[in-house]
Amino acid sequence: MSDTFPGTFPFAGSSYRGPAPQYAQLREDEPVVRVPTAGGVDAWLVTRYEDVRSLSADPRLSRARACGEGAPRVGGTMHTTPEMIISLDAGEHSRLRKLVAGAFTLRKVELMRDRVQQVCDELLDEMAAKGGPIDLVEQLAVPLPLTVIGELLGVPSQDLRTFEKWARAFATVDDRAGGEASLEGLAKLNEYIVGLVADKRANPTDDMLSELVAARDEGDRLSEQELVTFGFTLIGAGFDTTANQLANSVLALVTGGGAEWKRLAEDPSRIPAAVEELLRHVNLFATDTSGFPRIATEDIEVGGTTIPAGAPVLLSLASANRDAAVFPDPDRMDLERSPNPHISFGHGLHHCLGKHLGRMELVVAIEGLVRRFPDLRLAIDESELPWHTGEINHTLTSLPVTWGD
Repeated sequence: MSDTFPGTFPFAGSSYRGPAPQYAQLREDEPVVRVPTAGGVDAWLVTRYEDVRSLSADPRLSRARACGEGAPRVGGTMHTTPEMIISLDAGEHSRLRKLVAGAFTLRKVELMRDRVQQVCDELLDEMAAKGGPIDLVEQLAVPLPLTVIGELLGVPSQDLRTFEKWARAFATVDDRAGGEASLEGLAKLNEYIVGLVADKRANPTDDMLSELVAARDEGDRLSEQELVTFGFTLIGAGFDTTANQLANSVLALVTGGGAEWKRLAEDPSRIPAAVEELLRHVNLFATDTSGFPRIATEDIEVGGTTIPAGAPVLLSLASANRDAAVFPDPDRMDLERSPNPHISFGHGLHHCLGKHLGRMELVVAIEGLVRRFPDLRLAIDESELPWHTGEINHTLTSLPVTWGD
């Protein structure tokens, strides 16, 4: 086995339909391999399901080390700062996570279902009143999760679109421009949340951000910068991934003649299982990884290969979700796949805090769409769809759809 793969990460050929073709070869021949990256440093790329899942929960891989001063810059990954929850290791991560984890339990999320349904129905009413063609990204995919997370955290409704602009800029990972867009987005988000925190401190309301301010001021469990950073991290993570997953999932369902969409319209009871398969099959990550490298704190042996201490490590969730050892016929979208132990929400310490909320929003949105628009279809050819490049996710700029005659 060679220790360097001939290619630069992130590999070309990744799309919402699946990871770059190199991953299939790597899973077969070199599941743990050293690759050069667009940032100019080598990283170890892990591609098989069991290895990715195991290492996602391995405390010998440090996120904090990957975000600290002097850490190697792995190209194609997102800018993060040391105080962000996604940048922390066990003790500090748990301290922050437990402050908000209760709001995202399955029981609490189910209590939000009626409100999510109401927001979705209102957006679908507007969509029906306008008539096709409409842009599904603008009409539903963005405003649904943005409204929900905004209300949960207490962001004024008139500020949501401004916040969306800077959160999406923050998610930009285009290293060719030196990351200026991401850094500008980070600065603007920080500036906005500083003002919002001041307002919540003066005028607390019944929302999560007010609770975090109280945790800062009364229990001193957060530093001021942690409080500000936690605020924009939760809002950004709470809508962008769900918005992109919803748009990409609808696209996957209505292409190829729309047979899968029609089947769901005929039997909506299949939608929860379909959402799980869409989470597995539709490749959300533009780099085929979660976008967040880790650093090995000691030598780690994985499948006969040793990752040396100090090396950056990339875990490919998209590749893991296409591993034939776990998912029979993995490149086929099977909306009735069972079992379906995908790891699209990650695993271990950094698994997605909002996974229950994201799942529920996807189910509610797709159920509403197939009920109201059983003949939904693309309004333009798929080859004409505009994709926003340079983001951590595969992001549709717009998704023109229509229905009826």
